[in-house]
Amino acid sequence: MLPMVDLHRQYLEIKEEIDAAIHQALDQCQFILGPNVSEFEKEIAAYLNLPFAIGVGNGTDALLLALQACGIGEGDEVITTPFTFIATAEVVGQLKAIPVFVDIDPVTFNLDVMQIEKKITRKTKAIVPVHLFGLPVDMDPIMALAQRYELKVIEDCAQAFGAEYKGKKVGSIGDCGCFSFFPSKNLACYGDGGMITARDAELAERIRMLRNHGSKVRYYHDLLGWNSRLDEIQAAILRVKLKRIDAYNRGRQQAAEHYCRYIHRVGVTLPSGASYASHVYHQFTLKSKDRDKLAAALQQQDISSAVYYPVPLHRQAVFVQLPGNNDLTMSEVCATEVLSLPMFPELTEEEIRKTAEVINNA
Repeated sequence: MLPMVDLHRQYLEIKEEIDAAIHQALDQCQFILGPNVSEFEKEIAAYLNLPFAIGVGNGTDALLLALQACGIGEGDEVITTPFTFIATAEVVGQLKAIPVFVDIDPVTFNLDVMQIEKKITRKTKAIVPVHLFGLPVDMDPIMALAQRYELKVIEDCAQAFGAEYKGKKVGSIGDCGCFSFFPSKNLACYGDGGMITARDAELAERIRMLRNHGSKVRYYHDLLGWNSRLDEIQAAILRVKLKRIDAYNRGRQQAAEHYCRYIHRVGVTLPSGASYASHVYHQFTLKSKDRDKLAAALQQQDISSAVYYPVPLHRQAVFVQLPGNNDLTMSEVCATEVLSLPMFPELTEEEIRKTAEVINNA
């Protein structure tokens, strides 16, 4: 069976270094906010050319704490996309704020930036662009709107570690960048993990406090916070992988090039990049009205595929009652047509060719 992602292949390639890093962390016995977390935060900040990076428990917590640190609360409106994993909007609701959905560009699957301004009201406090599938959103128009209307921008970079927008790494453009290190991500640990980046020292300090029970000094609590700290062993693993992230992303880009070379079925729209950005292909997602037929043909040949995402957020039971959900046509169309193929750096050209043949002949 060809899986969507083969974690074992990658582990075998770096097993010796990973095992050594884990054993060193175990020998040090500093498991909560230990030296690996501290060093990893510095390494991430340097990689993204930012002053601050704060490790947290997972990507969902990264979004939650970033929004809270930016002052988002009850009754505030947060503009985002309905075509993403629920965590992006879930955290808005958990803060008793209101997600306001803007439709997507059917080519990039990202927020249609030309439609954002008409959704801004006096209650709007933030925009959360999602760099979906590894392709950065067109950020300049969003940052211009944020400046004009005095809005916060929290980048959801869960699927796009290492991607660049006009020479800047995603996560370094808005007020905060939020990353997930879930095992299938481009930069991935062997459990849950997350990171928040920031340029402002005061904002970074609030995030540090929020992740650690609202505390700056032990047993003294100035904020109502959370328990969301990046695990020391996961940080040790991530430090090994961070050194290879550019090579891993190049492997994904090469795999995408092979897919585009070998897939030539009529009626299949292949993912495309953008002139302003580098795509790091967390997913290789095509579109076809024959999506279900293609998925069935792949399954018959023991090739995995997945639908990200079958139900847009505005059609989920928890959000369906929100107003303004009737103008999201492209999100609904894409949900019926998208299909993601196996994608990971170690994917071979032969595996890609076989997958393409199944699609071409289905």
